[in-house]
Amino acid sequence: MSVHADLHRHLGGSVVPRIFWRYLQRSANRLASEYPVYEDFEAFVTRPRTTLTEFLELHTMVEKTQTLETLPYFISKLVRGAFVFEGILYLELRHTPYYRTDSYLTEAERIHQMREVVRTIAKASYQPDYPIRVRQILCMHSRLPEHINRAILNLAVQEQESVCGVDLAGPDTLYRERLQEHIQMFMYARAQGLKTTCHLFETANGAYPELLPYVDRIGHGIHIPLQRPELLSEIADRGQCLEVCPTSYLRTGTLQSLEALRLVFERCEKAQVDIAICTDNPGLHDVRLPFEYENLLTLDVIDFSQLQRCQAAAFRHAFDWPHAEPPQVFLQKLAEPDRFV
Repeated sequence: MSVHADLHRHLGGSVVPRIFWRYLQRSANRLASEYPVYEDFEAFVTRPRTTLTEFLELHTMVEKTQTLETLPYFISKLVRGAFVFEGILYLELRHTPYYRTDSYLTEAERIHQMREVVRTIAKASYQPDYPIRVRQILCMHSRLPEHINRAILNLAVQEQESVCGVDLAGPDTLYRERLQEHIQMFMYARAQGLKTTCHLFETANGAYPELLPYVDRIGHGIHIPLQRPELLSEIADRGQCLEVCPTSYLRTGTLQSLEALRLVFERCEKAQVDIAICTDNPGLHDVRLPFEYENLLTLDVIDFSQLQRCQAAAFRHAFDWPHAEPPQVFLQKLAEPDRFV
């Protein structure tokens, strides 16, 4: 059995289309009437978008359904599928907790409710029948004001039993005017013992080298080897890892084909920069982690030795995996899940 760690998976993009469609049907959601036939809904959700910003609108659609009442349902299906169909033993699930709060509340009440969101996800993630080690990464968001992002950061500091790090997500075109603010946030997170990652160099417009020294991993980062390979030596010196999510680049219009990633792997290997292959949004893409690997192999983007190195890198760069214990040892002890969850 091949085992995996997925370091970059968004809660908003994790629910597979059929489970999401069934939820919409049962709850008489407006989308259910728009897409009474499942195949039509699947085609709508999984079709490629032309830009990252357009793709992120899908997240907004899903986030509105992920409330305190429905999160246990979605999380339970997510964990079960990740273990049974993907062989995932370690999963870092990232989300912006503010977007899972009740929209009818005041801003102050929504900020207060974020803690309940985080704890609800943590509780729902524990399933003895599917003993995955699930940890949360809380996403600050480029569309949220500073005081809400700071509240998200402070919540991550306070909930480190289930939260292993923080991220900056959202349209990367909005980063530039707030770079110093984001740098200060990451510096504070690290000072408080949190790991950091950031959506950077995912698109040609998302090139912000000023943020690189303040993150432990780089969310996507594919345009560093493609457009700024001179930065790779510094990334290697810092021991940073790229979180590469292949199918995402097709769905967001960032790349026209996965063959373009061949240069990413070649240059990173030459510079001794690790790559962890991740899913990003397996539900919206309808592509699970083993198939991300298989697609890259089929297209000769990577070979089997590179596949094994990427698998090992994912566990090595995990923010909260017991690194002294190889995944194989974890498998041998599945009879004692309480020790790992």
